[in-house]
Order: sequence, then C-alpha cells, then structure tokens
Amino acid sequence: MSLVSMLGIALGVAVLITVLSVMNGFDYQIKHHIFNMADQVVISSDSGIISDWHKLSEKVKKVKDIVASAPFIDQQAMLSANGVVRGVMLRGVSPKEEAKVSIIGKKMIAGHMSSLQSGKFSIIIGDELAENLGLMVGDTVIVVAPQANFTPIGIIPRYRRFTVTGIFHVGSGFGFDNGVGLINMKDTQKLFEMGQHVTGLRLKINRLYDAPQVSYELQKILSSNYVVSNWTGRYSTYFKAIRMEKTMMFVILMFIIAVAAFNLVSGLVMNVTDKKADIAILRTMGASPRVIMFIFVVQGAIVGLIGTIFGIIGGILLAWKAPQIVKFLEQILHTHFISASVYFIDYLPSRLDFSDVLHVALIAMFLSLLATIYPALRAAKMEVAEALRYE
Repeated sequence: MSLVSMLGIALGVAVLITVLSVMNGFDYQIKHHIFNMADQVVISSDSGIISDWHKLSEKVKKVKDIVASAPFIDQQAMLSANGVVRGVMLRGVSPKEEAKVSIIGKKMIAGHMSSLQSGKFSIIIGDELAENLGLMVGDTVIVVAPQANFTPIGIIPRYRRFTVTGIFHVGSGFGFDNGVGLINMKDTQKLFEMGQHVTGLRLKINRLYDAPQVSYELQKILSSNYVVSNWTGRYSTYFKAIRMEKTMMFVILMFIIAVAAFNLVSGLVMNVTDKKADIAILRTMGASPRVIMFIFVVQGAIVGLIGTIFGIIGGILLAWKAPQIVKFLEQILHTHFISASVYFIDYLPSRLDFSDVLHVALIAMFLSLLATIYPALRAAKMEVAEALRYE
C-alpha cells in the first residue's frame, strides 16, 4: 500500500508539472507571436484620420518609456491576380520608420522592406496570400480600393497595379500571412486620396507590460479627439483564457495527488491495525501517545517525500521531452494534434517554470502530511488493554 501511494503521488506530481509546463509554453509562444507583430500602443482619432502626425509624433516621444513611433494607414482593399480575388488589410507604412516599431523586416523570406519606395507602387504580402494568389516576387497584382471614381461615363472602381517586391512569413494564427499587405505610405495616400493624412501612430515602448500605464499618460496629455489603445485591450481574452485553463487544469490534476493521499490514509490505517500489539507494547514501555502519533506521521511523510521527489524528476524529464514525444506520436499515428488556426502554433510547446515545480511539491507534501493525521490519531488513541487482550 505504501508503494502504491508513493507511485500515485509521483504520477500526480509528474503529470501536473508536465501540464503546467505545456500551458506555460502556450502562453509564452502566443505572447511571442503577438508581440512580434501586434501594435503595442496605437494613437488614432475619432474621425479616423490624423493630419498633423509629425507634431503628434514629436509630442509623444517626450513621454517616458516610449522608444519610437511610426505613422501608418490602414485601409480595406481587394487583391486580384490570376483570376483569384482576396480581401486584405492594406497597411501604408514608411519603411524607415516601420523598422523602429516592427520586426516584420526580419520576417522577410523574399525581398526587403526597403523595396517599398514612394512612387514605385510596390507591395509586400504574406506567404499564404502569395500562394493563394499564385504570386512571386516580381509579379503584378491589382489592388482594388472600396472607393470609386466618378467620371462622365459613370462610376469606375478605383484600382492600381502593384508589383510584388517582398514576401514575409510571420506564422499562422493571427492572419498576418494571409490578410495583410504592406505598401508605401505615400502610395497609399495617392490610392485612397488621403492627402497628407494618416490613420494613426504606432508606438514602441520599453517595457511591454507598461502599455496600460503609457496609454493612460498619453491620454492625459492628448486632446479628447485622440483615442489611445494598446495590446492588452485587444488580446487580453487570449491570455485570460490560457490563465483560466491553467488554473482549472491545476485544480483538476490536483485530485490525482489527492487520490494518492487517500491511498496513503488507507495504507497507514491498515498498518495501524496490523501493528496494534506493537503499539501497545511501546505504550507499556513508556511511549507517550504523541510519540506513537509522530511515528506514523514520519512514515507517511517519508512516503510522500519519496513520491514527490520521483514525481519532480519524472515531471521535469517529461516536460523537457514533451515536444519530441508528441512529434513522435504524430509521426506514428499519421495525425496532427495541434492546429495553428486554433492554438496559433502547430507544435506542442513546453516551458518549465521552477516556481510551478516548487508549488506542486509543497502541495503534494502538504496533502501527504494531511493524510497522516487520521491514522496517527487512531494509533495514539488506541487502548493498551484492548490491544493486548488476545495476545
């Protein structure tokens, strides 16, 4: 019974550490994907356009923790090539300024960000979008704007031929690779007849988790016409969901350790029953009830300690090798367990946090000690005469 209890505790601890490591891996990878591409802090306006963005940029740079800013223009459009039409979000950017707030230039698999020169009407798209449209670097694509031109012969859709000068790959999950196209900001202004206006400013800050505080400081110094948003408002749902899942998995899997603790209770109770005579003899030799109680507490603690240690070792090894194990199972079963469209990544991540290991170990030891209380009290309260009646 002690061995079964020990193995049960070890299994519960190992599984719990592994699951928490996988949840940490998902949390880290999703944040990593988001923070590489998503807007950290954005300043826009109620009207949807900003005219004096140069002055605004100089003003916001004086705020603490803001590293850089870059103007952008976001417009919905359609891309048409090889008989295929796709809707995209066109983002007009200044290549030099964009490099200060985004790492998309490092995600290029063909071409360069510097190819977005004013007047050249060049476009950079994601690899999934390029594959869907059958495009490669050097091909042309027709960009159709939702606005139209009014002419004497009627209403004509506003469109322009662009040359694909770059292809990037960010990763599945957030639609960057199949729903975003980058063009030069001045070309965007010409295509959508925006003059010198922009949609807003993207800001990069020193410490990512200070985004709410930076947004608050910006809102205080800017007029009410400006709207300040940050990544926490846009993606907080994802992180809350992962945090809730991690908490629920922690609670559910704790029942495995609890079951092992009940096994420990059963084992110690049987041990007390089996050792009635020995306990009575110890009592007649002068052992106090506290000493008898301490004996069984120590026995249960040793079982819990050994089980916890083996569980920690197994959990660390399993968490370390979890990605390789899942990949091996996928190859054998010819299936794919994780879809990037749901989890934003297509592999099982694992990130071991030693604070989780410490918490699991402490809880396992606490449950083990808690399980010894009833058997130890039962042994301490045993009547000597009753125990020795049939001896």
